[in-house]
Amino acid sequence: MIYEIKENAIFIADSHYPHHGDAFLKILQRLEGGEIQTPQLFLMGDNFDLLFGHNDYIQTFSAEAIAILQRLSQKIEVHYFEGNHDFCLKDIFTNMNVYDRDVQPMMFKLDDRKVAISHGDKYVTGLGYDLYCRILRNKTMLTLLKPFEKAIIDDRIKKLSKKEICHNFKNFEKRVEEILKHYEDADLVIEGHFHQSRIIGKYISLPSLACQGMVAVIQEGKMVFKTL
Repeated sequence: MIYEIKENAIFIADSHYPHHGDAFLKILQRLEGGEIQTPQLFLMGDNFDLLFGHNDYIQTFSAEAIAILQRLSQKIEVHYFEGNHDFCLKDIFTNMNVYDRDVQPMMFKLDDRKVAISHGDKYVTGLGYDLYCRILRNKTMLTLLKPFEKAIIDDRIKKLSKKEICHNFKNFEKRVEEILKHYEDADLVIEGHFHQSRIIGKYISLPSLACQGMVAVIQEGKMVFKTL
């Protein structure tokens, strides 16, 4: 099934909640309260600074945002593209379309254009990163780590809370050029991950909610970066 991207669809990328501000939670609250309205919500990965399935403890750090998303997904169409900070989410968000790294990019339609959508860490990453992603997302591995989960998660949370995530990507145009070799059949490419908030040809690098404080909205068939 190929979904159509709808007018006023909202794309939220790289919120890194809760360590890098509460903008994500506030937008979710306003969506639930009806102050912000959209027929379609795209969560583009790394909206949580650390969240994964098969683990109850990690959910305690973002319980309110998780609960609102669970309720929202029963009212509006939600597409969640897992990132490198939030993964194995299908058992948490059972009422939304969740796409893990292996199935990304997913193809959508915007009017008569083919749109490829991905978190952004799928291509031009290197074999080492690919192996790391597979190990990290392995259910068996996550289960084996359960006896040590609190110490491991607490340590990781502490480090992530101090991490600097906002920066200009040097030679970003060159990276985009390499990435687009994997998207020859797409008319548009939408990705997060890089926190750059730029449009380069047919490539849309979404703004990071944590860094630029903006989301993307479809208005009159075009993507617009804006503050909600």
